Amino acid sequence: MKKIITLGLLLTAFLGNAQAFSGKGDDKFQVGANFQDRATGIMATYDHGIGENMSIGLYTTYLLDTSNYSNTTFDSKFEDRFDVKARFSANIGNVMGLPEQVDIYPGLNLGLRNFGGHLGARYFFTNGFGVFTELNVPIAKYDNDVIGYEHLNNQFTVSLGASFNL
Repeated sequence: MKKIITLGLLLTAFLGNAQAFSGKGDDKFQVGANFQDRATGIMATYDHGIGENMSIGLYTTYLLDTSNYSNTTFDSKFEDRFDVKARFSANIGNVMGLPEQVDIYPGLNLGLRNFGGHLGARYFFTNGFGVFTELNVPIAKYDNDVIGYEHLNNQFTVSLGASFNL
């Protein structure tokens, strides 16, 4: 019984210290899996707090499996699979009255292929480690006639992964 109580107190201490977004100067790194129509990949983000509820950062993705996408005999090139975006997020977990371990962050992206938006949520188990999910959607594509592999980085995506405080 003592071991269970001790374990419970330790877990409470870790969860009590976790903070999802602390404002100006807060640095977050996230890495995870990217899922979209007929392609999967890996993604990473870096966000830096510039205000109480604002952050700027970078988002990058690399699609690993595009074999289900092509209707030709040619494989996609590196530049077809890779994308990078600058991003702005409004970290509104505390505005919504959520526990300090939770952050909701809608925002805008400006990338190599499009202008878009994102909506993410993260939950921190400890002060340094948490999990996240993020939805990305293109708002304005640079090329209105997106065909073939150009469609890979111009569609709705879902990402899941780990979040770290730096």
